[in-house]
Amino acid sequence: MTIARRIALAAPAVIIAAGGLPAMAQAPAAAPLGQAPGFYRFKVGAWTITTVHDGFFRRPLEGFVRNAPIAEVQGILAENFMATDSLSVPFTITFAQKDATLVVFDAGNGVTPAAATNGKMIANMAAAGIDPARVTHVIQSHFHGDHINGLLNAANAAAFPNAEVIVPAAEWAWWTEAANESRSPEGQRPQFANVPRRFAPYQGKIRQVAAGVEVLPGITSIAAYGHTPGHTLYRIADGNAQMVFVADITNRPEFMMRRPEWQIIFDFDGDMAAATRRRVLDMLATDRIRVTGYHFPFPANGYVARHVSGGVQGFIFVPGDWSSAV
Repeated sequence: MTIARRIALAAPAVIIAAGGLPAMAQAPAAAPLGQAPGFYRFKVGAWTITTVHDGFFRRPLEGFVRNAPIAEVQGILAENFMATDSLSVPFTITFAQKDATLVVFDAGNGVTPAAATNGKMIANMAAAGIDPARVTHVIQSHFHGDHINGLLNAANAAAFPNAEVIVPAAEWAWWTEAANESRSPEGQRPQFANVPRRFAPYQGKIRQVAAGVEVLPGITSIAAYGHTPGHTLYRIADGNAQMVFVADITNRPEFMMRRPEWQIIFDFDGDMAAATRRRVLDMLATDRIRVTGYHFPFPANGYVARHVSGGVQGFIFVPGDWSSAV
């Protein structure tokens, strides 16, 4: 090889820029870190369902399940390729739109510090093209902070300024009666101060509903008490098409469906929550109804199937097929 040829191969590449002047070639920029916007859509009849990611939080596993040895909990987590020293709990908000009706089921974590791993709902709503001012109804399953804190925006005003807020009457009755504070688990007593603050901007726009009633055309409430005194699920239907927003009937389904009798630290009445959990999961599996769940892995939609492991009749979550079509 000639010297000239060696020099040519070793020299930096050049690009002929506009005007015929050579310019140094630029290496491709590194891909930005982070994920794509967290939203996903599918249809239930004429309803368009959008699940929107609100981030996650991580907590120690110790003490999360109150009525099972931690080694047994760790065993099921390991089977599901999950960490066994801590638990990552995701948050997913479900929206349903049909004609002029735009419903959000629960309000999310709301405004959080910039470094927080939760509170991503508003940014992901924007990516999904959902304007909070266009939400016509906020339908609450229960009043734990991660479900109602998002009722307020950064100015402590209504985050959904044009929405009616629909709440379970049993839930409202418990958390708005000061005498119930001493009768509540100690860890849940802060809700008595949080509830009036979060609902304050919506006075005059709050509607209490019973269980088993049509709260809006095509949306029916389902009693699922135990996790909180008025914890409520909602069935969305159009003709023969239906799904159920199951709220907190389970936390992470990978282990709480496998062992529906397990009670977690956030259950108000553990025995009632466990009995309700098994009843609801059995109904969903029998009727093969699509579900979205608040603490399910994103995009948090799929089905419930019966499953036996370790001699225990339980259930598993079967994720719905991902599709680019809506």
